[in-house]
Amino acid sequence: MKNTVIIVLLALFLFQCQGDQAEKWNSMDLLEHGIPLSVLAPDSAKVEKMNLGGILQDVTLRKGDDYFIQIYASDAATNDVTKLKADQLAEVKTNRFFTRIVEEDEKGFIYETQIDSLTNFGFRYVHLQADREYIFQTGLTGTYSLEEVKRMYDAVQQGPN
Repeated sequence: MKNTVIIVLLALFLFQCQGDQAEKWNSMDLLEHGIPLSVLAPDSAKVEKMNLGGILQDVTLRKGDDYFIQIYASDAATNDVTKLKADQLAEVKTNRFFTRIVEEDEKGFIYETQIDSLTNFGFRYVHLQADREYIFQTGLTGTYSLEEVKRMYDAVQQGPN
């Protein structure tokens, strides 16, 4: 009985620490990096910016092994968010390791991939602002749990288009 109480208390402590970490994410203004948007990010998240031929901006935010967000910004090909999201969904589904859509809303989705016995999760989220389109996604490297991806997905949510 005593061991059970200790295990329960330890589990509650670890859960509380994890919750505290999520609360430490603050709004990060990306304007100085060429993106006129804000996202939630851990303190001292590293930001890298690449300009790909003047056509596409690639801004990545990274902190540790559980926070890696990539943002692609370009001139909008359409003003239809539904089409942009459908294009992203189609692209993700072409990955031979794609297994399923876990969650979906009008501007994005969380998906699962599986390579052998390794399950990984990712997300895509689209946002239109003025004449620019922004595609948010998990970073291109790393393995993320569903909880980590949900936190990152929530961190990039933008207002209505």
